[in-house]
Amino acid sequence: MYKIVAKTRLFGNAAKMEILSPLVAKKAKPGQFIILRAKENSERIPLTIHDVNLDTGTVSIVYQVVGAGTMELDSLISGDSLCDFVGPLGMPTKTEGLKKVCVVGGGVGCAIAYPVARKLHEQGSEVHTIIGFRNKDFVFLESEFSNVSGLIRVMTDDGSYGRHGLVTDALKELLDEGHRYDEVIAIGPLVMMKFVSALTKKYEQKTTVSMNPIMVDGTGMCGGCRLTVNGEIKFACVDGPDFDGHQVDFDEVISRSRMYEDFEKRKREESCRLFKQEVK
Repeated sequence: MYKIVAKTRLFGNAAKMEILSPLVAKKAKPGQFIILRAKENSERIPLTIHDVNLDTGTVSIVYQVVGAGTMELDSLISGDSLCDFVGPLGMPTKTEGLKKVCVVGGGVGCAIAYPVARKLHEQGSEVHTIIGFRNKDFVFLESEFSNVSGLIRVMTDDGSYGRHGLVTDALKELLDEGHRYDEVIAIGPLVMMKFVSALTKKYEQKTTVSMNPIMVDGTGMCGGCRLTVNGEIKFACVDGPDFDGHQVDFDEVISRSRMYEDFEKRKREESCRLFKQEVK
């Protein structure tokens, strides 16, 4: 069992948990992920690692309630324990040799982008950061990104905070101003990463995206996380989660990500009913 040392509500249905797992904390690097089960009969949930604390032996994860599995996870509080917490899995984000990088984060994906930006800053790279959110109520990690970035742009869809627009608007402005990067690293919703990659391809800017498709076992055995990269089948859990954004078949990945929407909706409704009964 893996104890939840702390739980912090970030906004709405998103939260951060610090999990006691010294062995995972010791080995984890930016870009890698874990697979957890909230309870004995819960589904397996892959989540990219947000942060680690070697002194306390804790691993931080950030999640957003989407379906039944994350609802069960969100029902736990500080002091409770997770049934399973396996990792670190996947390949770490490659940052060696990068002198100037633009890190682009969208929504909860910013929790994954931050440790990458911090590592780049610590190794002496020039870091430009663009983070995008739905509105001001969803903005988080702004100060943390500011501390590791030479330039930062905060975008909101409705203009209620920062600048009005999409992350691609800010990225295009920087590219048009003449900024050139050794690499653009985009982490966020699939649609966001698709359009960031489409934009950077026009400017011939190398782009890495972090893929988190449907996943079951995390070892490449089930094939659930397969995606097409440069015409070849890859598995996000062992070949990734980072891939060349210009080579990923985003339309295929987006289509596959929607396969279980109806099923997930039913399971969430069932979980809501069960939760209400338990409360009564």
